[in-house]
Amino acid sequence: MTTTEKRKAHLLGFIQHGVNSHATGMWRHPKDKVGWDFSTPEYWQHMARTMERGLFDAMFIADELAPYNTYEDSSDAVVKWAVQCPTHEPSTIVPIITAATKHLGVGLTLSTAFEHPYSMCRRLSSLDHLSSGRIAWNIVSSYSKSEWDAYGQAMTERTGRYERLEEYMEVCYKLWDSWEPDAIVADKASGIYADPSKIKVVHHEGKYYKCDGRHFCAPSPQGRPVLWQAGSSGQGRDFAAKHAEAIFAVHPNVDRMKQYASDLTERLAGTYNRAPGSVKLIYGLQTVVAETRSEAQDKYERIRSCIPPEGAMAWISGHFGLDFSKFPEDAIVQNIEVPGIQGLFESIIYAKGGAPVTVKEAAMIYAQGMGMPVAVGTASDIADQMEHYMDDGGADGFMLAATYTPGCFEEFTDLVVPELQRRGRFRTEYTGSTLRENLLQS
Repeated sequence: MTTTEKRKAHLLGFIQHGVNSHATGMWRHPKDKVGWDFSTPEYWQHMARTMERGLFDAMFIADELAPYNTYEDSSDAVVKWAVQCPTHEPSTIVPIITAATKHLGVGLTLSTAFEHPYSMCRRLSSLDHLSSGRIAWNIVSSYSKSEWDAYGQAMTERTGRYERLEEYMEVCYKLWDSWEPDAIVADKASGIYADPSKIKVVHHEGKYYKCDGRHFCAPSPQGRPVLWQAGSSGQGRDFAAKHAEAIFAVHPNVDRMKQYASDLTERLAGTYNRAPGSVKLIYGLQTVVAETRSEAQDKYERIRSCIPPEGAMAWISGHFGLDFSKFPEDAIVQNIEVPGIQGLFESIIYAKGGAPVTVKEAAMIYAQGMGMPVAVGTASDIADQMEHYMDDGGADGFMLAATYTPGCFEEFTDLVVPELQRRGRFRTEYTGSTLRENLLQS
């Protein structure tokens, strides 16, 4: 295959609207947020402009609705070690990000657990209007005990969660599709703004949701936001294959990536009759780049040294719904069954190629970047690894997990992006006007 035939990578910056993202302890790194405050608009404007300068598809904002409280039945360790805490609400920064940029999209993680589909659709349509069509929705149903505790509700069973989510999406589709293209008349002479016969009233009465009303927003530039999913269990993969336009997955090596890509392709084509390549597979990747390999390795070790062991234990306890303080540090995680995010737990199980991983090792691996592979080296080294994951692992692009910010994205943009462009593996300009158009660019 010639270079010109090889697909180009899609890039997204993976962060949270908080003091720390997915590399625990980075707030104390000497290069983290130097001269910046994450709670101010200027920080997000700079981060957005950096990603747009690097021609990223989007900034992707993860979320958690409450501090994890599984470890030692308390959120004390999470608060103490800044384990994704404090974290602000993600959609609040969308207008700040999109007003500072022209092309960069924003992926929002928004939970369906505690919000009715009607208000969810209204918020996402409003943001899509304000951004000129640059919004994606990462569809999640809350998985952690802390979220349900904070909202004063009993946690739903996993088996019924996807049934509920299917009905949620049914209501959303009805609302987003309820306006006909020519519904707005805007005839000043008659005073008629819209034709009621061309705006359906959504009448829905299902097992979980009721809705009787019209969508309050006219169709936004994308009609619907780009639908994103990170389903990793069997049910999750089916949901992603049915609904998603892009799928985010974390796999520690190319063999696991290849297996995942093959499985998703089979579900997409065989079960849901969707065209091959119509859904983008975006894999998690953390990068540490420098001018020399020795410098990059030193930077990598400095990042690892910032991780607080107790904070790492609190994070895996929260994510996987199991109090790991009750296990010996040398217990083997392959022998432990977790109720939380199944697919991400596999990123730990296979972190050492299937060799035994202890609880202590698992915590430190996960706290660095959710078990994502880490590319450490020069720009050429990192581009080599990315090409390997694309050509042999089925990746259409990468969710780049933050370390210290905004520096990690500045360094990637300045060093790795030109190398990928030189190889013909990354765009040299945006060609679309919406996030969906840029994401579909091959």
